[in-house]
Amino acid sequence: MSYVFVNDSSQTNVPLLQACIDGDFNYSKRLLESGFDPNIRDSRGRTGLHLAAARGNVDICQLLHKFGADLLATDYQGNTALHLCGHVDTIQFLVSNGLKIDICNHQGATPLVLAKRRGVNKDVIRLLESLEEQEVKGFNRGAPSKMETMQTAESESAMESHSLLNPNLQQGEGVLSSFRTTWQEFVEDLGFWRVLLLIIVIALLSLGIAYYVSGVLPFVENQPELVH
Repeated sequence: MSYVFVNDSSQTNVPLLQACIDGDFNYSKRLLESGFDPNIRDSRGRTGLHLAAARGNVDICQLLHKFGADLLATDYQGNTALHLCGHVDTIQFLVSNGLKIDICNHQGATPLVLAKRRGVNKDVIRLLESLEEQEVKGFNRGAPSKMETMQTAESESAMESHSLLNPNLQQGEGVLSSFRTTWQEFVEDLGFWRVLLLIIVIALLSLGIAYYVSGVLPFVENQPELVH
């Protein structure tokens, strides 16, 4: 807790950082307008954005961002401003402006892990958990990796080469695929049992026509030969 919420005397030498700790919006604005570096750091590598986020001063975070503060800046332990933040509105501001919710510091801890360690309120925990879940889902739906893209390209190239070497095979496969698709659509439209009944009726009609033409019952042995 002492690392996040500080009032140590070393901050008094940096007016902008002290103003961020104190939540003094007007003084912070005057300092930035006078040319203060919005990315100035303290002895632990924390910027004004880190300190304002830790205090939940979203207005100052927005002000720093307006004057060019680096939202992706990390302190000497690899923490972003989001790692030190424990307030819903500040978290929403940081995430909506590009900070990744699942980024880890040098100890491998995410903002959610540190928030749980600090014992922040349940609304913040639920928000961080929800954002992490959205990030995971977004990653799973994201663009394929470079390796996957290369493998897909190689596979498509191999298929194209195979088709060029075997044009007759490609044509035959296309006809077979077209017939299979047409048959499946026909069965789905008419219904399986109706199709089966239709096949049986056609088979019986075929047998009747064969008998009418030849006078011989199909599949019956030892029948007398016809006298012409």
